[in-house]
Amino acid sequence: MDRRNFILATGGAAVVTALSGRAAVRSAQALKANDVVYLGPDKIRLSRLAMGTGTVGGSLQRKLGVDGLADYLRYGTDQGVIFWDTADAYKTHPSVKEALKSVPREKIAIMTKTRARTSAAMKADLDRFRRETGSDYFDLLLLHTVTSPTWPQEMAGVMDVLAEAREKGIVRTHGLSCHSLSALYTAVKTPWARVVLARINPAEAKMDADPDTVLSVLRDLKQAGKGVIGMKILGEGDLRGQVDSALRFALSQDCIDCFTIGAADRNELTDLIKRIPAASQTAKAA
Repeated sequence: MDRRNFILATGGAAVVTALSGRAAVRSAQALKANDVVYLGPDKIRLSRLAMGTGTVGGSLQRKLGVDGLADYLRYGTDQGVIFWDTADAYKTHPSVKEALKSVPREKIAIMTKTRARTSAAMKADLDRFRRETGSDYFDLLLLHTVTSPTWPQEMAGVMDVLAEAREKGIVRTHGLSCHSLSALYTAVKTPWARVVLARINPAEAKMDADPDTVLSVLRDLKQAGKGVIGMKILGEGDLRGQVDSALRFALSQDCIDCFTIGAADRNELTDLIKRIPAASQTAKAA
């Protein structure tokens, strides 16, 4: 991946065209990466932008090494980006643990994800995740890469373990990362899903359906009282030449509470933080 082009390139007339007609305009005030958002029914305090650590399965961020990625997390936190996005599959838990040696745990929100499919595996994951990250609790814990439309039946045991963990304060809220339209539809009508992570961008890059279809489901999720986090905002790098347009699209949707982007390093993160306010303003003018 070309790191410079990933963030620094702009343009994308096609994306600008795709934006037209879909924007649900927010207030006139510019939106910022470090805006505080209270997500979902459990009102999880986090920032509008999450520092993703899972680009290309986490391989991009792992190039920084454990200490380098920990520095990236600390740097973002210093800029007010207090939402850390990790997962078991990304193999970035050790960097979270290293970063927490100098960042107060209560200052940030940590989201991680599990691929457990049985209650026993989920219990083991909870114990292991806490050891690996050095955190006694998680602000958000999601079922990862869910595709089946019948996931509540298939993962009932896992869901029960997470619901109990929420009652005990080990998990503050729970939900799922959707990787199919049918799984998204099921999430709308499943009360257990308090937070949903969904793929959304204006170019249908690595998405579950066309943008209009996905947005209609995200609106249904919001109407059902759930928190909605956007992912694949830049199509995992496919929209590296259309960064401003893709940001403009995401920021214009009032059915997206916040979103995660995995920058390659602190320079790309800095550039994202700088771009977001201007993108939100041009979105409102569109």
